[in-house]
Amino acid sequence: MTTSTNDARPDHRPMTAPILVTGVAGFIGHATAHRLLARGERVIGIDTVNDYYDPALKRARLATFDGRNSFEFHHGDVADAALVARLVVDHGVTRVVHLAAQAGVRYSIDNPFAYQHSNLLGHLSVMEACRHAAGFEHLVYASSSSVYGDRAINADGFREDDAAVSPVSLYAATKRSCELMSASYASLYALPQTGLRFFTVYGPWGRPDMAYFSFTRRILAGEPIEVFGEGRMARDFTYIDDIVDGIVGALDRPPAGKDHRILNIGDSHPVELMTMIATLEAALGHPAVKVMRPMQQGDVTATYANIDRLHALTGYAPKVRLDEGLRRFAEWYRSYHDAG
Repeated sequence: MTTSTNDARPDHRPMTAPILVTGVAGFIGHATAHRLLARGERVIGIDTVNDYYDPALKRARLATFDGRNSFEFHHGDVADAALVARLVVDHGVTRVVHLAAQAGVRYSIDNPFAYQHSNLLGHLSVMEACRHAAGFEHLVYASSSSVYGDRAINADGFREDDAAVSPVSLYAATKRSCELMSASYASLYALPQTGLRFFTVYGPWGRPDMAYFSFTRRILAGEPIEVFGEGRMARDFTYIDDIVDGIVGALDRPPAGKDHRILNIGDSHPVELMTMIATLEAALGHPAVKVMRPMQQGDVTATYANIDRLHALTGYAPKVRLDEGLRRFAEWYRSYHDAG
């Protein structure tokens, strides 16, 4: 299925080569595509709209593109190498933001082959399309903070040159594998690439499997929430608008010499899970009934991004703190469900 909008740009600038955004019905892909459209880019989006979580939310995200200038959607699988190659070649794509992946640490315990298909084969398909594209400029792809494993945190956070050799989940292992595959393709084919290690992205239009989202549903329904790690875990919660700032900033600055680089992208302010819950309770105006649970298989104790490299490259500086971000999410959550 393909849908498109073909209205003239309001500023009448000449069309440039479109940007391919994979996973465009997903949380980060949806927000990134909107940012690119807002600054006058043409965007081609691809997504399978699978049922890992409620497809209705993904369709609602796609509906926000209705009537937008210069957007075209293709329903398809990034692991379909022939399809991805056609999209890149037929549209003259020279920049790609590859965000499609099978997400989730716990889901990987019972569904390992979903990660082989979407993360490994999907990443390979995208790289192959890019390396055969004429005049290709830059592939930016999603990695994950989970590649650092469960380790002690440096005083200034996880750094990109810290060892990433002990993943504690299959999801993390596939993300690290994608980084190694990209390093190989940069070396073999001079394919310019940037891997972004995301740290716990949250905000409006987010993923229902994330803790803050599932907690919100349960708190408002008067149901207890399960607090894994007995509340001792900490995460570097990063608001979606700040994440998109980093993605677009990196996209605009390809690595010199058609190289491959890795950059952290986070808030650089880790927050304990119990503090996040208290902040969410305040945003919702409702207390949570908490049930303490032990750490789950594949989880890590804490994450903390050192963002010096991304800041030096792009001026990246997160602006939205957790209390404001969760307030905005709570407003969106209520409006989304009231509308439904």
